[in-house]
Amino acid sequence: MPRSTFIAADHPRYKWVALSNTTLGMLMATINANIVLISLPAIFKGIDLNPLQAGNVSYLLWTLMGYMLVTAVLVTTFGRLGDMYGRVKIYNLGFVVFTVGSILLSVDPFSGQRGAMWLIGFRLLQAVGGSMLFANSTAIITDAFPPERRGFAMGINQVAAIAGTFIGLLLGGALAVVHWRWVFLVSVPVGVLGTIWSYRSLHETGERNPGGMDWAGNITFLLGLTSVLVAITYGIQPYGHSTTGWTNPWVLAGIVGGLGVLGLFAAIELRAAQPMLDLRLFRIRAFSAGNLASLLASIGRGGLQFMLIIWLQGIWLPLHGYSFESTPLWAGIYMLPITVGFLIAGPVSGILSDRFGARAFASIGLLLVAATFLLYLALPVDFQYWQFAVISFLSGIGSGMFGAPNRTAIMNSVPARQRGAASGVTGTLQNAGGSLSIGVFFSLMIVGLASSLPSTLKAGLLAHGVPDAAAAQVANLPPVGSLFAAFLGYNPIQTLLGPTGVLDRLKPADAAALTGKEFFPTLVSGPFHDGLVVVFLVAAAMSVIAAVASLARGQRFVHEDVVVAAANRVLDEADAHGAGPALAGADGEAPNTGTSKGGGGR
Repeated sequence: MPRSTFIAADHPRYKWVALSNTTLGMLMATINANIVLISLPAIFKGIDLNPLQAGNVSYLLWTLMGYMLVTAVLVTTFGRLGDMYGRVKIYNLGFVVFTVGSILLSVDPFSGQRGAMWLIGFRLLQAVGGSMLFANSTAIITDAFPPERRGFAMGINQVAAIAGTFIGLLLGGALAVVHWRWVFLVSVPVGVLGTIWSYRSLHETGERNPGGMDWAGNITFLLGLTSVLVAITYGIQPYGHSTTGWTNPWVLAGIVGGLGVLGLFAAIELRAAQPMLDLRLFRIRAFSAGNLASLLASIGRGGLQFMLIIWLQGIWLPLHGYSFESTPLWAGIYMLPITVGFLIAGPVSGILSDRFGARAFASIGLLLVAATFLLYLALPVDFQYWQFAVISFLSGIGSGMFGAPNRTAIMNSVPARQRGAASGVTGTLQNAGGSLSIGVFFSLMIVGLASSLPSTLKAGLLAHGVPDAAAAQVANLPPVGSLFAAFLGYNPIQTLLGPTGVLDRLKPADAAALTGKEFFPTLVSGPFHDGLVVVFLVAAAMSVIAAVASLARGQRFVHEDVVVAAANRVLDEADAHGAGPALAGADGEAPNTGTSKGGGGR
């Protein structure tokens, strides 16, 4: 018996129902990608585990990055499954899996390391549901909207996707103050609503691409990408006498071996009858250039997010009187201008790109983002907030100008039957960029800190009576400890010296000064800025390269327009010669060069 729905697929308002539901799904998935960033201190305190103690950093990293790793790895697979079995079916299942994962996370019955393993395991399950939502939401929108309205629809959807990453910071900080379990429980009613709503309202309106499952392609892709991203995750941790783990043989083997397996995946896909991902899509210039720009922009955006959190939580907020415990919430609040910029620029640029094309908006947006990285560097570490807010707002405007037009251009460029796979590729690159950003920018910051932090920290500790041996020991600890402490809102000096008992033997005035709100932020501000210069210059360069890739996408290209135009040309030629109707290509599609004269705009 067919399921009953409250609106028909051919109803004039169906496209708005599809947009609102998929936007809810994207918002929920992206909020939960980052909601734990701010609330990690409360979560680990709730399960009675210090994530910065020796042996516990892995729990911290997997709780932090596991969600992004899984979504990066699985999105393409679920996009292909959506093409095969129905995008709405996979999308609906994503809501169910996500909701179940959220419930199980909120009822963690254990403490200590067992409690952390429970959280990591069901966080990965939650990410499986998020992957299903990521993979198919933009394909459902593309199916529901005509080409001339997709930019606006994608603008709304992408604003939700990108703004959700920053809303998650604010929501996580607010809920962590109430109780850490609410960080996960808040998604349950939204997930239940989304599950029922999507089941009762969404229809399979897209073109299917049935066929057998490409097991060899799926397995090699999962193994290769997982190996690379996991190795990058462990590259952040110190190894031997090195401040990072990039010289660890296992890290190097994971990266090299993973890239080799991904090369094998490409060879398999080029020969497969029913590939998981048709790599010939990358022959379409609008598709390949848009995805390259998306990957680089995602890496830069992730680096910006993490560096601003460290800057606010570890330095600026304590210097302005906020306790270390309260900095996670206020960091989320003070980063709101970025979200406001997204909310303004995303829909507007989406609407305008429908008329004028994506290239100008996406490219200018990326150049604006690059300029804001340089403007951040012009700020003193102890800045005036209005200056920070203006730059952050401009950064949000730039990212909003890029996100919606770029995603629309990518989805417009592919055949209807491959929209799920194409959406999966874009989602994979976006989520992989988030994972890569942590490894790349944390490592760059650690290298920057390692050059000046040890001597600065030792001198500051000696000035307050810390014995030379203890000061030298703390100063020579890998900077990743101080960096994570600042990132999580811990009092860094309390975290470093407290367990040793040194603070108890100092004069009360010295102990109070060392653990106060100003000592560590003042001490680290110089070394932090040294690291920040390296990080933001690299991020600015990535944004400029992404802008160049965006410019290379060519004229506005809509695949359906090219197919119709080619079919009409064939029919006209057949009529002129008195022949019967014919279509170009065995599957009814014209050869795709990545350009189109129709539609105008650049």
